[in-house]
Amino acid sequence: RFHTIIRSKAKAALDSWISDAAGSLLSSFAAGIAAERQAIGAAVTQPWSNGQTEGQITKLKLIKRQMYGRAKLDLLRARLCTA
Repeated sequence: RFHTIIRSKAKAALDSWISDAAGSLLSSFAAGIAAERQAIGAAVTQPWSNGQTEGQITKLKLIKRQMYGRAKLDLLRARLCTA
């Protein structure tokens, strides 16, 4: 049901889902959603996404981990520009 709420962007149904999930095995997850209710509501209703930014950060972290202890900033910059 939560997945359907997120996919259909039904912000109004989020409150009822939180109250229903509070008494189930998902109570911890529902408490986290309730604590961030404003941010979750904005994520459901707004058309913007930061997926591109997160992808670039993930790529940078992967390259940094692969090069750990082997190179300085100039080689890291060269790898990022070609990746």
